[in-house]
Amino acid sequence: MSAASGISSLADVTTREQAVDSLALPDSTYAMIRQGHDLAPDAPALSFFLQTASHRRPQTWTYRALLGRIHQTANFFHSLGADKNTVIAYVLPNLPETHLTIWGGEATGIVCAINPLLEAPAIAELLNAAGATVLVTLAPFPGTDLWPKVQRAIQEVPGLRHLVLLNIADHVHGLKGKVAGLLQKREAVGLHGLGGVRRAIPRRIALHDFNRARRRQPGSHLRSRRIIHRDDIASYFCTGGTTGTPKLAMRRHRNEVANVWSAAQFLGDGVGTGKNLFCGLPLFHVNAVLVTGRLPFSLGAHVVLGTPQGYRGDGVVKRFWEIVEHHQIHFFSGVPTLYSALLQVPVGQHRIDSLEYGLCGAAPMPVEVFRTFEERTGLKILEGYGLTEGTCVSSVNPPLGEQRLGSIGLRIPGQPMKAVILDDEGRYQRDCGVNEVGIIVIRGPNVFAGYKVAEHNKGLWIDDDDGERWLNTGDLGRQDADGYFWLTGRKKELIIRGGHNIDPASIEEPLHRHPAVEVAAAVGRPDLHAGEVPVAYVQLRAGATATAEALMTFARNEINERAAQPKAIRIIDEMPLTGVGKIFKPELRHREIAETLRAALQDAGITVRALTVENHKVHGTAVNITLPAHTATEQAERILGQFPFFCTLTTAATDT
Repeated sequence: MSAASGISSLADVTTREQAVDSLALPDSTYAMIRQGHDLAPDAPALSFFLQTASHRRPQTWTYRALLGRIHQTANFFHSLGADKNTVIAYVLPNLPETHLTIWGGEATGIVCAINPLLEAPAIAELLNAAGATVLVTLAPFPGTDLWPKVQRAIQEVPGLRHLVLLNIADHVHGLKGKVAGLLQKREAVGLHGLGGVRRAIPRRIALHDFNRARRRQPGSHLRSRRIIHRDDIASYFCTGGTTGTPKLAMRRHRNEVANVWSAAQFLGDGVGTGKNLFCGLPLFHVNAVLVTGRLPFSLGAHVVLGTPQGYRGDGVVKRFWEIVEHHQIHFFSGVPTLYSALLQVPVGQHRIDSLEYGLCGAAPMPVEVFRTFEERTGLKILEGYGLTEGTCVSSVNPPLGEQRLGSIGLRIPGQPMKAVILDDEGRYQRDCGVNEVGIIVIRGPNVFAGYKVAEHNKGLWIDDDDGERWLNTGDLGRQDADGYFWLTGRKKELIIRGGHNIDPASIEEPLHRHPAVEVAAAVGRPDLHAGEVPVAYVQLRAGATATAEALMTFARNEINERAAQPKAIRIIDEMPLTGVGKIFKPELRHREIAETLRAALQDAGITVRALTVENHKVHGTAVNITLPAHTATEQAERILGQFPFFCTLTTAATDT
């Protein structure tokens, strides 16, 4: 595929769609990786460096070696009795074995990705919800905190039968490797005594060493002789955004294959044999798994995996341009906060002309960050949009066509996408006109099979007047006359002030133009008169200074819509982020809710001993308040009743 075969316009998208029916797409992700292997078996497929300081001396595997290890991993899982219905979960950082677990696991059964940053109760909940019987995770090692959490979690997972441990010391070589091995054993003994990990897990769970068990298996073929069907479930990914109960999205092999094919049409020769991609996003997230995993592996490209912590690894961002220069990186994927952070790192004398594209997703990128980054680096940023339920990518700005700042681009080939108007009950009314804001909906072969729990699928699907079924993304957006889509916010993130809908981006974008602002996030603060009023949180650039008063004056001058002008600006040291680097707005909302309710009670002369805000599985936002002992609660209940939150009010046992 030549670079000229990439997408430049909506006409190119429809041309690709006319050809897709005649293409024999692989039936599975395993077949797709074999396809990449066959293009160049001896080409580099995967490189890994454990620490940034050693990035010039990575471990590297060819496609022949990678496919052999995937076979071994799949055969190991098969030896445990795993079949197409077996759920193989992993709680892992970014390691080569993480890729082996994903692709070997999908060749055997169903892979379930779990965020290693979660705490033990959440890990246990997800393992139980998935019905996992096999879990792959890290063995104890000094300086790592994953094992203690997993060890606590698995006590609460009665269906788990096999625990497979990765020893990070396997990636330390020579004399240092022997020392690392001794440190690992000492850590296990120190935590659990002479019996080590075996003493710390239930007897019903069999214990395995990942690499020892893998090496015992043949690497030439799948011993199961499994024929993977397109409609077999390949993976469960946790989703549901940043609020509410996480959901398990079930994705079929055909969903994942179709999305790879569609994304490849956009990028043309930008990802293929001879191209080097950097993977810094976490491999529990669909972006890293598809964009810097399944996609390049299917096209014979080379993936450079940088530290177990990815972009969060010590020195990765600080030395990113050095990494790009040395490894001749052509492409990487990130989120807006990464691009903001990289703007603080001078390119200096580093040669970065190998860079062709950077993909940006997960959240809208501030226009000022976009423009400044491209001017400073010469890199073309492809801002896109996607969701777990659509496998990963749903729209991208075309690399060969016009880049429209702030747009999420054109829909991918094979996936219809439009904006629609729904009634108050969530039923389809009509398609939106050009540039009319509505709910973004998608359909096509990349759209998932649904959530594992049937109840979670309520309101998910929309039937239009033509009898077509669409997935309701929950995102607000519009489509312009040339087919470009523009997000205007997530429905649940809208700030509603006196019945007036305010898009947080209308506050955040102007604030990003201030020279001292690195990141800004706007949320609604509860207000008895207006329902909500906007408040902006700001993280300043390193070394920059600005007062909240100065930023407020700037905002008033820059934000034309009066209702959108923030009532307050709060400068914080560090913006709360999700595991993939997206701003975690629920935490900011919870701060505003807590402060508002505390102030309302104190204004009435009611002392508050403790107040917490959380996401409740049934009630949504829930507030827990403790008052001093012997406090009459009637007045407090009347005050709290004026706010739309589920509140639990208790009094302390004593006044101390």
